[in-house]
Amino acid sequence: MYAKVVVDIPNDAVDRVFDYIGFDDTQVGMRVLVPFANRTVMGYVIALSETTDCDLKKIKSIIKHLDSVPKLKTEILSLTDYLVGHFFLRKSDAIRLVLPSCVRNDNQHEQNRFLISLIVDIDTAINTIGKRAKNQLSAVAFLSEQGEADYTRMCDMFGRASINALIEKGMISKEKIRKLRAPISMKSKSENHQLTNSQSEAVEQITNQDKTFLLHGVTGSGKTEVYMTIIEQALKEGKTAIMLVPEISLTPQMMSRFNSRFPSDVAVLHSGLSEGERFDEWERIFVGDAHVVLGARSAVFAPIENLGVIIIDEEHDSSYVSESNPRFNTHDVAEFRARYNHCPLILGSATPSIETFNKAQKGIYNLISLPERVNGLNMPKIEIIDMLNEVMDGNTTPFSKPLLNNLQKCIDEKNQAMLFINRRGFASFMMCRECGYRAKCDDCEVSLVYHKEDKELKCHFCGKRYRALTHCPSCNSTDIKYGALGTERVCEDLKKLFPSVPIFRMDNDTTRGKNAHQNILSEFSATKPSILVGTQMIAKGHDYPDVSFVGILDADVSLYNSDFKSNERTFQLVTQVAGRAGRKTDNAHVVLQTYAPKHYVYRFASNYDYLGFYDKEVNLRQTTQFPPYTNILRILISSVSDNLAKDTTKEILDECMMLKTKFPGEIIFLQAMPSPIKRIQSKYRYQILTRYLPNDKITSEFYSIADRIKKDVSIFVELNPNNLR
Repeated sequence: MYAKVVVDIPNDAVDRVFDYIGFDDTQVGMRVLVPFANRTVMGYVIALSETTDCDLKKIKSIIKHLDSVPKLKTEILSLTDYLVGHFFLRKSDAIRLVLPSCVRNDNQHEQNRFLISLIVDIDTAINTIGKRAKNQLSAVAFLSEQGEADYTRMCDMFGRASINALIEKGMISKEKIRKLRAPISMKSKSENHQLTNSQSEAVEQITNQDKTFLLHGVTGSGKTEVYMTIIEQALKEGKTAIMLVPEISLTPQMMSRFNSRFPSDVAVLHSGLSEGERFDEWERIFVGDAHVVLGARSAVFAPIENLGVIIIDEEHDSSYVSESNPRFNTHDVAEFRARYNHCPLILGSATPSIETFNKAQKGIYNLISLPERVNGLNMPKIEIIDMLNEVMDGNTTPFSKPLLNNLQKCIDEKNQAMLFINRRGFASFMMCRECGYRAKCDDCEVSLVYHKEDKELKCHFCGKRYRALTHCPSCNSTDIKYGALGTERVCEDLKKLFPSVPIFRMDNDTTRGKNAHQNILSEFSATKPSILVGTQMIAKGHDYPDVSFVGILDADVSLYNSDFKSNERTFQLVTQVAGRAGRKTDNAHVVLQTYAPKHYVYRFASNYDYLGFYDKEVNLRQTTQFPPYTNILRILISSVSDNLAKDTTKEILDECMMLKTKFPGEIIFLQAMPSPIKRIQSKYRYQILTRYLPNDKITSEFYSIADRIKKDVSIFVELNPNNLR
């Protein structure tokens, strides 16, 4: 028997299947140790065959199995084939996506604990031990009352020598129990929810349907309850479920709700877990101890079988598209798994992506609407403030008068407020007013962000840190100008204005520690009055009923990006963050600060008019021939050598230009240029951008051209990328 093996070497030169002589008990999906060139490497058995086309004199044998049970299940192996074909990934990279490193490398050993229990009656134990061994007598008396106890705890209480002596005498038994490193989640009480008519209709339409659904519901319309009811029905039928959320910060709150509804049946997967926690949670899913998987985009690869439903909450979120190698789109992977399992896929959002809603309008997806909040309350009023008028009135602070007035009212009423600014740090740059010097990263072509608490300038692309400027290194001037404010500056100013009010901050800087998301949100939830300042982390899915005011400090941050999706992203962010307010009261208020108050995005957002925004945006996309009416493909070339990156870009462009002749009229735009950020981590970056009518053959041709270039450069191909920085 011959085993078809993919070696665990992420290199194009060995990106193929190799034949080895297998053992009688070799199984598809096993990890194996194989000889390769002059070394021994790990590989994955993806198929078995009775024949081989290789020279029998040269074919080698598998050295040994690394698994007693295959780690790659049949569906997951099919998924890797799909990843290779659809996203043009290397075979080894596809396997690395579906198998976490802790599982691939066996670098997380099981943690065990030991339980001890009394295995003779208490009288026999007392008579056998004797009166002098007081600790042993106390231990058996304790076990007689408790039934069983942890070995380590008993050793602490009565002495290790006494406990081991009782084991040797046959008085007590010691049993090894696996100790799971389960992620900590917030606790909540189980509640019985009565579905509204709209929710009941949604559940009825989705249940047992082998289709993709777009659940379009305003914030607070009860989409989560629809998800949980459908999952509950799937579990009753002996099936399983995957529920995806866009942010780690959403996981603790969602986990508490799921644990209360499905106790001991939920596993969580996301990048915030330790390697040990990830290993244990993956193992629980793999052996079938958990039937519901909750997590961020990587959870779509969970080794769960017999899926009854897959759910992508906040489906519009850009985090569902991987922007680092290996690159993939979570929606596409979920659609594959839903087709494989003949189960429904639910895409939920109050602000669906234009592409998703367009498919729903065309009937490719089934549209279900939840137009009202479950409690019947109105959406909070959004008040648009023209910051130019504030400046003309002499207000140079980041807070408009209406914002401060509403914030004060919220505090006086002992409620909670959220302030949104999608920029972290204290200031976006430091610059000399005298000579114009601006502090930039040595390795990246970007300005350094000032972090006052750390007294540092930080690069948000490579992580490099520098001392903050006290004077200009070019002209020695001490007249330093600060750039646009971030979350750190907002918190500092708020503490001066409201010194007695607890202020919490949530951004990438404050959420790096273990359980940091959960701790911040738990403290905020339990504190009234209080203010939570944050980036887009706070805009998604959080449900805090006592938030009665939301302030959007600089709505224009995302509006003027050089990206065809900038209008869409701004509408989504404004709508989502506004929806955090008024979950329990009709008097909620939102203040939106902008320098472009008449922009159509704000007009539609202030009325929560998604359909109006969609109609205008989709017409604009059709007129200008942008997605969903075309595909945008980006080939990104990077190298430590500027000349090599530039020459490689020209070589690829020359080949791409020939496609315009091969597909006349279908390729609308094709051009090479430096990337908007020309250098990151000391690598020079160029890109080729093309826009063409949707055609899988054209897509395949572009990927093939990029794949043929074998030089010391990094080449990534992205279809409809989320950003073009």
